[in-house]
Amino acid sequence: MLESLEQMLARGTDNPMLRFGLGKGYLDAGEPARAAEHLRRCVAQDPTYSAAWKLLGKALAACADEAGAREAWQRGLAAAAARGDKQAEREMTTFLRKLDRRRPADADEAGI
Repeated sequence: MLESLEQMLARGTDNPMLRFGLGKGYLDAGEPARAAEHLRRCVAQDPTYSAAWKLLGKALAACADEAGAREAWQRGLAAAAARGDKQAEREMTTFLRKLDRRRPADADEAGI
């Protein structure tokens, strides 16, 4: 599937749905950095695509970019609220809470 999506991109097709498909495919394949590239392009093309923000946050978290994941999920919350996408809102709120719970433990380990 990824190969056919990459071929579409190479032929000049570039839209949010294609980028979302590539991002999801690479994330599922265990390549979060490549996923993040496509998901960033997706949300640049459609900043209201709340599902893409959610996956971008997951990809960035998998790349150990906690700050980037947090920003993606916060922007995704705004997009989800604007679209009335309650499920995406709930999921991203949960992801952000998990980050917040980890943060104090990380600070304790660092001696902060």
